[in-house]
Amino acid sequence: MKTNISKGRFGPWALITGASSGIGREFARQVAASGINVVVVARRASLLTELGAECCKQYGVEYRVAALDLSREGFLKQLSSFTDDLDIGLVISNAGTGKPGKFLTNDRHEMAELLRLNTLAHLDIAYHFGQKLVGRGRGGFLFVGAMGADKGVPYMANDAGAKAYVQSLAEALHVEWKQLGVHVTVLLPGPTDTPVLAKFGLDRENMPIKPMKVEQCVREGLNALRDNRSLIIPGHVNRIMNAFVPAFVVRYLMAGMFEKILGGKTLDGTGVE
Repeated sequence: MKTNISKGRFGPWALITGASSGIGREFARQVAASGINVVVVARRASLLTELGAECCKQYGVEYRVAALDLSREGFLKQLSSFTDDLDIGLVISNAGTGKPGKFLTNDRHEMAELLRLNTLAHLDIAYHFGQKLVGRGRGGFLFVGAMGADKGVPYMANDAGAKAYVQSLAEALHVEWKQLGVHVTVLLPGPTDTPVLAKFGLDRENMPIKPMKVEQCVREGLNALRDNRSLIIPGHVNRIMNAFVPAFVVRYLMAGMFEKILGGKTLDGTGVE
């Protein structure tokens, strides 16, 4: 099943944050395949330029690169200068990351920096570009959260709390902006086959649930936005688990998984890379 998002409703330009790899990169590809020009945002300029050139060559779209660190205060002023002359009809607020570890032995400054990226960046982008979307009376805003974040995730307490904020924000804005002509959806991916798995120390071959292909995850997210659904958990198995597995069981399973990954020495306070 192909993504079918309308250039008339969601074009002519889209903004995608966290586009240098993983889910964000795939969003840029699928949006470009719909004939929509892309502004790709992340820290690594070389990867963004490579992605933009790929989209231009394969799908004949225009692109712009905005190499920015969204965890830094003041990024929005720079992002505005890159995009104020464009008619942006689609915003995909995807940028975010996490770092497993024991809460009291994590670095406090680093957790605050991650919190800015995982919450305030979404807030700033939604406030700025939301006004533009509402002003044009059509368009879409897709947030990326995480499945199960609202249940609490041991050893990722700060990061999961941030993703829960994103989910709540998106579901509220879905109602507020619906009557104003703007679609709002939050995508809550479960385990997905991206570089984040290796970053977290997960072995895709030994995970209890086989990671979803990133193409399917993104396709389901865009289709849900097209249909103006407030929330989408991609994957039938993921939806069943989220609906029927009690929250305390999820927390227990996640705690056990991260304890194995981090190991006893790390949990005693040596930090995580």
